[in-house]
Amino acid sequence: MTECNLVPILISSIDNPLDKNLDSGGNSCLSFKPLKSFSQPQVLLAAAVCTKAGKAIVSRQFVEMTRTRIEGLLAAFPKLMNTGKQHTFVETESVRYVYQPMEKLYMVLITTKNSNILEDLETLRLFSRVIPEYCRALEENEISEHCFDLIFAFDEIVALGYRENVNLAQIRTFTEMDSHEEKVFRAVRETQEREAKAEMRRKAKELQQARRDAERQGKKAPGFGGFGSSAVSGGSTAAMITETIIESDKPKVAPAPARPSGPSKALKLGAKGKEVDNFVDKLKSEGETIMSSSMGKRTSEATKVHAPPINMETHPNVDKKLFTAESLIGLKNPEKSFPVNSDVGVLKWRLQTTEESFIPLTINCWPSESGNGCDVNIEYELQEDNLELNDVVITIPLPSGVGAPVIGEIDGEYRHDSRRNTLEWCLPVIDAKNKSGSLEFSIAGQPNDFFPVQVSFVSKKNYCNIQVTKVTQVDGNSPVRFSTETTFLVDKYEIL
Repeated sequence: MTECNLVPILISSIDNPLDKNLDSGGNSCLSFKPLKSFSQPQVLLAAAVCTKAGKAIVSRQFVEMTRTRIEGLLAAFPKLMNTGKQHTFVETESVRYVYQPMEKLYMVLITTKNSNILEDLETLRLFSRVIPEYCRALEENEISEHCFDLIFAFDEIVALGYRENVNLAQIRTFTEMDSHEEKVFRAVRETQEREAKAEMRRKAKELQQARRDAERQGKKAPGFGGFGSSAVSGGSTAAMITETIIESDKPKVAPAPARPSGPSKALKLGAKGKEVDNFVDKLKSEGETIMSSSMGKRTSEATKVHAPPINMETHPNVDKKLFTAESLIGLKNPEKSFPVNSDVGVLKWRLQTTEESFIPLTINCWPSESGNGCDVNIEYELQEDNLELNDVVITIPLPSGVGAPVIGEIDGEYRHDSRRNTLEWCLPVIDAKNKSGSLEFSIAGQPNDFFPVQVSFVSKKNYCNIQVTKVTQVDGNSPVRFSTETTFLVDKYEIL
């Protein structure tokens, strides 16, 4: 039987890589330790832009590091630099600073001490070239303003502490994230939005036409949705007709009356003649709607042609039967005359209705929400072809603090009032030749921010189409020369 003695081999960590010792039993043993050639990986700890005093403007840490730690490293950096040498790096016991001056600032890379200095310098040059790509000037305010753009660019250069194989053009492409598919998607979406807006306008016109057709046939008009309803106050339509009787011997013309300032504005007919006792002096329409006729020694005849149900009221001193039967305005007592050089209301007309077809000018406001706010489409349409509206101003309220709207298509001109936060759509004339138009604009806000819409205009034609056809004397019915002036204006016209 053969005996075999085994010699134990122990592996331990001793200073020398290979050392021979004796164990306690006198046996020979070998001891090994890991070689130091397996060094730690080279890591870029942080990249920062700081002032010459060490104040951090923007800093990106690529390893886990507290804010206090990075601020302390950057604060110690200016104290380590030696002005008598031209080195571009300095070292401490734990880290290495690789830096490049940029006017009043420094571009600093903080690395481990065992990093490759040549690679660090190449990385530093790339960092220094990136900063002018995003900042117009190498100043503290400019870099602070574009700090996030710089951080995104720094992340493209270094990932988890290791340099990426990229150049300046690739960094620009990566940060912009330009995508052909995204451009195609946006183009398709914009086309769909334009088509939807066009379809919306077409549907609105079809609904309006269907409503008008139904009203003409005496049927109930279909309902509407998606836009504000129109509201006109009782005194919103006002007209003035000034009639002046001129005598053949001494012709005198009354001055043009001023615009009524009260809440109700109306039709005004006036006449003058000092040497004539009885004549038509003044006809003034007051209240909601007024028609006036004077009768003394002279009478005036007014004709009216209007489809809406207008109620007319004469002054108590005016012969109502005469007006109803012959459309003549005259006093009950023919021996009396109208007062001279004073305004007298002799006829009032009133129109109260809920039918939108009787509104002289309809306004449709269509705000639709989009990704950046609201796209607003506003349209107008003249309902009465015989009217001619001048100096039309459509005022749209705007949200405060969002700036000026972006105007798309527009008929006419516009004014943006930043103090009152309004957009004024100005149209010099709206008549049968220019009876419709539209305005499109975009602005941040909600659909309710664009109401109420206010409308103002003036016209030389009366809404109820009352006209003074002739003025005659009571004695002999001889005609008298006269002149008239008509003004139709808005007191309050809102789209709610």
